[in-house]
Amino acid sequence: MSVKNQLDTRVEKWALLKHPFYKAWEAGELPQKALQAYASEYGAFIASMPSGWETLNDSETAEEEREHIVLWQDFASGLDTKIDKAQLPAIKELVASAENLFSQEPTALGALYAFEVQQPETAKSKLEGLKAHYDLPASVEPYFEEHSHNEHEAEKLLGRINELSEDDQKIAFQACEQMSSALWDALTDIYDTHCKM
Repeated sequence: MSVKNQLDTRVEKWALLKHPFYKAWEAGELPQKALQAYASEYGAFIASMPSGWETLNDSETAEEEREHIVLWQDFASGLDTKIDKAQLPAIKELVASAENLFSQEPTALGALYAFEVQQPETAKSKLEGLKAHYDLPASVEPYFEEHSHNEHEAEKLLGRINELSEDDQKIAFQACEQMSSALWDALTDIYDTHCKM
């Protein structure tokens, strides 16, 4: 099995587009408070992204990610909220996992891949949902517009993982699985807290 297949098999176990939270978003069924919680708390995870790229000595992409945090803040502002510290347990765990995994090269590669490989499709889905169902200012859209055609980061990560030793690749695979699971659990916590009656 190729390195890409080994990574993608792990991501697919927790494919975010299959999550009830994103399905509800796409269908226009999320309450405003769920979108606000997502913008605010998940934003704490988004704010951690530059550190992973810094660990990889990729300052150009780290700077791009810092610019993307500003776009995420625009998304939050359009929902009358702001990026804040995580409050929900699974989002606290996601942020802690990111901090840990982003600190070493093999784990940073695997963890970032788990997120970045899903970004284009999840961004497209969320953007379409926002435009079709939610009466919100245009400022909520640029983050998702930017990421709906952002395949190059996952490709860059895959190239770096292919260059790792076999032992380090195994570490990257484990990190990919850990991050995929943490991302899924974070959405579940928001969904269970704000969407279930």
